[in-house]
Amino acid sequence: MKLLSGAIAAVDHGGSLGRASALFPHAPQPFVDLSTGINPHSYPLFELPATALTRLPEAGQLRELAEIAAAAYGAPSAAHVAAAPGTQILLPRVASLVRPGKALVLGPTYAEHARAAAIAGHVVAEVSDFDELADADLAVLVNPNNPDGRVIEKARLLELAAWLRAKGGLLVVDEAFMDAGPIEHSLAGDVVEGGIVVLRSFGKFFGLAGVRLGFALADQLTTERLDAQLGPWAVAGPALEYGIRALSDTKWQAAMRQRLGQDAARLDALLGRFDVPVVRGTSLFRYLSFAEAPSLFSALGEDGVLVRHFAERPGVLRIGLPGSEPEWQRLESALAAWAARRKDASKEIGR
Repeated sequence: MKLLSGAIAAVDHGGSLGRASALFPHAPQPFVDLSTGINPHSYPLFELPATALTRLPEAGQLRELAEIAAAAYGAPSAAHVAAAPGTQILLPRVASLVRPGKALVLGPTYAEHARAAAIAGHVVAEVSDFDELADADLAVLVNPNNPDGRVIEKARLLELAAWLRAKGGLLVVDEAFMDAGPIEHSLAGDVVEGGIVVLRSFGKFFGLAGVRLGFALADQLTTERLDAQLGPWAVAGPALEYGIRALSDTKWQAAMRQRLGQDAARLDALLGRFDVPVVRGTSLFRYLSFAEAPSLFSALGEDGVLVRHFAERPGVLRIGLPGSEPEWQRLESALAAWAARRKDASKEIGR
């Protein structure tokens, strides 16, 4: 168990091109940003009605969004859906659903969960063994996990949820990447009895992170409590418009899941050509763990290809999908240049 002191401090995340430019000032521009795990093939943009910007959002639109989200995610009904301007704003509110106590986060994972639990007053620790979560008042995990794609089976999750519920605890499952994951392990349809909150992110799968839209799926009393905290007009007009249309578009979603699977297989093959081992991942990102990860991160960055590195775990990287043929070509060229330098270095050592 790793106690996380000072967890309220903000942490660094991927996707900052400003930080990338400071770190690699001589890299060719624009960067190929593969550091976020966000779908590079975004849902088609469309012209918004003027009222999305000139009027306050209508309550009827929010109800419509909740109904569509419930159907898309497999929640029991719209009454079990709380919509918010991104899941990020939900994290400390969800952590506050139980009295301050012991919060355990299954790691390594997305750092904001620990920070949010600390903000809510919990003593926070990261654990590496799923079974340790049974000791928590607030247990948090990401499924599929970020950054390594680990999946916890639904049966194990339900068993843990029942144990926590019996003692007044709460299981929070962040399913931000479940849209492109093994849906049979989602807990979206199992929130009725309470003791479970499922988080779903709109921006990652639909490639519209700037829309800022996310959902908490829970029992009805919990969603009512979250809605009351968020207050009226929590979801902006443009986010309502995009959420309603995109979550309704099941044809686009099915086609995109197929495309992402093909792109992930292509990325695996490309990395394999240069002896870069893929440990795990999802169809939106791949997880690499090997001794030469720091060298690869630096080499790609100098060539204008940004991947996600982790200061506390220098031997791992997360790499997202290129979004166009020119981006694929730049990644391939950068990998080839790194592999050539590595080969030359090996020859020098062998002399």
